Formats: sequence, C-alpha cells, structure tokens
Amino acid sequence: MFNKIKSTFLVLFGLAVLWSCESELDLVPEDNRETAASAFEDPAAYKQFLAKLYAGFAISGQDGPAGDADLSGLDEGFSQYMRLYFKLQELTTDEAVIGWNDGTIKDLHNQNWTSGNEFIRTMYSRVMYQIAQSNEYLRQTETSVLDGRGVDSGLRAEIDTYRAEARFLRALSYWHALDLYGNPPFVTEEDPVGAFLPEQITSAELFNYIEGELLAIESELVAAGANEYGRADQGALWMLLSKLYLNAEKYTGTPRYADVITYTNKVIAADYSLVDDYQKLFLADNNSNGAQNEIIFPITFDGINTQAYGGMTFIIHAAVGGSMDPDNFGINGGWAGLRTTSALVNKFLDSEDDAIEEVADQRALFYTDGQSKEINDISNFTNGYAVAKYKNVDVNGNAGSDPTGDFPDTDFPMFRLADAYLMYAEAVVRGAGGSQANAVDYINELRERAFGNADNNISTADLSLNFILNERARELYWEAHRRTDLIRFGQFSDGGVWPFKGGVPQGTTTEAFRDLFPIPASDLGVNTNLTQNPGY
Repeated sequence: MFNKIKSTFLVLFGLAVLWSCESELDLVPEDNRETAASAFEDPAAYKQFLAKLYAGFAISGQDGPAGDADLSGLDEGFSQYMRLYFKLQELTTDEAVIGWNDGTIKDLHNQNWTSGNEFIRTMYSRVMYQIAQSNEYLRQTETSVLDGRGVDSGLRAEIDTYRAEARFLRALSYWHALDLYGNPPFVTEEDPVGAFLPEQITSAELFNYIEGELLAIESELVAAGANEYGRADQGALWMLLSKLYLNAEKYTGTPRYADVITYTNKVIAADYSLVDDYQKLFLADNNSNGAQNEIIFPITFDGINTQAYGGMTFIIHAAVGGSMDPDNFGINGGWAGLRTTSALVNKFLDSEDDAIEEVADQRALFYTDGQSKEINDISNFTNGYAVAKYKNVDVNGNAGSDPTGDFPDTDFPMFRLADAYLMYAEAVVRGAGGSQANAVDYINELRERAFGNADNNISTADLSLNFILNERARELYWEAHRRTDLIRFGQFSDGGVWPFKGGVPQGTTTEAFRDLFPIPASDLGVNTNLTQNPGY
C-alpha cells in the first residue's frame, strides 16, 4: 500500500507545523493544493494515510527513490529513517565501521561526535517528523472529526484499529527518541496546530508516556500474527514493551526485568516460530520463505514499490566491495563501505588465532577472501571482514524484483522471536524470576539452529550476563540492537574497548555522557525550552 500515498497525506500534514525546529535546514513539509476535506472523500484514504506512517520508516519521500522529499533541505538517501537508525546503533559499536568520509560519519565509531553532527541531527529530525505525522493522523481521525464527515460505523471500526496502529508507530519513534536522546521535545495530537516551542520531557516521563500508550492500545490492536504482514499487532506491541522494560533502569533508574518476563512470555506463547535456516531471515523472500513466522515486526521494502537509497538498499550495497561478487547479493554493484571489527568476529571463535572459515556456527556470515580481520585503515574496504548477512536474493539464489539491481526486496527484521528468547533469558539471569530451564531451552533452540545439532548447547551453569551479551551479538548483529545492549551492560562508553573506538587502532574508553546523543545544536538555538544533555 506504500505506493498509494503520492499526494493526499501531505494535505493533512500541511496543516501542521513541523516542530523539530531545524530552521537552517528549511525542514518544512512539501505543499499540495487539495483540502483536507477533499482528501477524505474516498473512504480508502484512511488506510492510505496509515500506509504513509509505515512508509516513513522505509522511504523518505513521495516518489522514491528521490525527487519529491518529505523534508526539503536534506538528501533523501542521507535522511532515510532506517539508514540513520542503523548508523547510530551500529557504527558507534564494535559491530560495524564504514570506510567513507561523508561529513562527520567517522566520528560515530570514534565516539567523538558533537552536537553539530549531521547524522545525529538528521536522525533527530526524522524521528520528530514521524511523530508529527502520527499526531496529525490522530487529529484527523478523532471522533468529532469523523462525525463531521459522516463516517459510517463500519468504517469507524476499521479506523479504530488504524488509530491504535498509529499510536504504536508513534510510541516506537518516541522509544527511539528516548533511547537515543533521552530528553527530547514532546508533542501529541492534543497540542495545538501551529508555530510554538514544544516543552522538553524527561526520560522518566517519556518512559511512562510510552508505557501508558502501549498498555492503552493493547486490546485495540489485532491479535498477534493476525494482521497483514508488515503491520503492527499485539506481538509487535509486546516486543516494544519488552524492549522498553529491558532498558528501564537506564531510562528511569528503576529496573523492570520482571515485566520483561511477562511480555516476552506473551510473545513466546503466541503463534511465532523460528525459521529453520538463519540465513533465510535476511533474504529477499523473508516475507514468505518461513522467516515471516519468526519476524514479528519488519520494516518492509520492495524493489519496485518501495525504492529508497536508505534502508536495505544502503545496508546491502554498502556491505559489498573488494573481491565480493555483487551478483551473489542480487545487486548491480557494491558501495564498499560497511565492514565489521575483529571484536565481533572473535565472539564466534574459541581462540583469536582460529580461522572464522572453520567455525560451525552458521550465523558467522562473514566474507574473508582478500579481507584482513584486523583494521589498519578504516578507509580501505579490505581492512576488516565484510558481513554477508543481508542479500537481495531468494532461497534459490534469484535476485529481487528490481531489474536494475538497485533496490532490494529484503525486509528489515526490527523485532523477531529470537530476540524475545534472549530478552527472557537475560531477565532470568538478572534475577527477575522466570525459569532458568526455559531460558536454557530458548538459547539452545537458537544454537541448535546455528550449529545444526546439539553439540554446542549450553547448560544452566553457562548462563551469565557476559554470555548473554555475547550471544546477543552472535544472533542479532547488524539488526540495530548493539548500542542499546552495550549501554545496558555498561560497556558502551567508559566500560568497553574495541578496535578504533575513540579513534585509535587499539581502541579506548570514552566519556560516560556519550551513552546519550546530544540534542542538536540547531534545535537548541531555536527552542529556548530545551536543555542540552550533560557533557555536550
């Protein structure tokens, strides 16, 4: 449904002022000439506008891949939501480096960014834009507005579900704002439309708001696994609540691990199942090859209808270079940028001197031919093993639907069952209750898939926080969890070291305040209600 939203949603959003205050970038919505009333003459418009909210995570404009941007003043590929989120969650950690010299991109891995960093600033803008769109959708579907349009009861029942999904998507973006920036500006559909300076919200207050929103809509969402593929349901909500509670101690100072047990149990009891082959999760047909039964909430991409230079286009193309054959990845060429560090590779090895090619763990999807494990020069693509995890080919090796080889069909698995297993196990280890036997069984399900047998299964004695953190890396690398995980374990800034962290080959610790990104200086310069995060 993403290709049905060319003009009408912008009518609605043109009524609202983008409140992220990025004034020098001229971040204003592109205008249209219809009225809100005419936009809603077609009852199908309500679903089409909801599609725009989902599409905002995958594309950055109205035409795709470029030419009619949501936000003027920003390159559409550069400003795409998932591309930016991936960079902030992965390039800042031991799981990824990038060899490009685009602006201040290397400052992310070096952990020496400032409040003027354009990647941090643009992610902030994209998150706030998504929230603003959700707010406007909710305004346009309030009961009084629907009464004025004479919307019948049958359609209203559908709209009630759409509204719950819009609130989920807003909560998801607010969670990203909480996790990345801590204390962002805060606006809901109840605030006035027009130019105003939004108030700042504290991390604890925002945590409570997100929790309250999710609990309020739980019964209004479709049952787990019962919605259209790619749309939010109760399973997606339980996963987001689990992620929120898993990191609650960092957000609020109060641990909520018992709630992680509660909501991961709901996910695990639902009708999800692990796909038989780990690689299937990251292929062009992961919406139909069995992986869809494990993926609880994807960001969907389509080589014909969802074209963008961010998202999976970026992740797949940028990871291919050196002697890698683009045909094996279903693309027309590599961008020679993304690789990983030896710190991730070594988590698959019994000894750092072992060869990764001899590892039986099928999750170790690295390309090593012509690549060195250690990095001497980040700008040289052959320094560091390449990651061959994501591909634009199906289980039979056939390339995706885009005949040019530019844009992949591969969906990004934002939430999947394996993460629920690992979150449950971590909460058990942290003393929140649950069953140690179940925790071991869940992890062994993942390891049996990874190794093809039970020879590498663990026992209760193996359960420890260090094991959980390393197993999360082995199972979930390059799925945009690592920064948040390292912060929760106290190993992101002043407690962890990996190659080129801090800008030095051997790595070094950095200041603890970098567990949060700064509020962009450009927003601080406009909104006098905002206070910068400590340290910046």
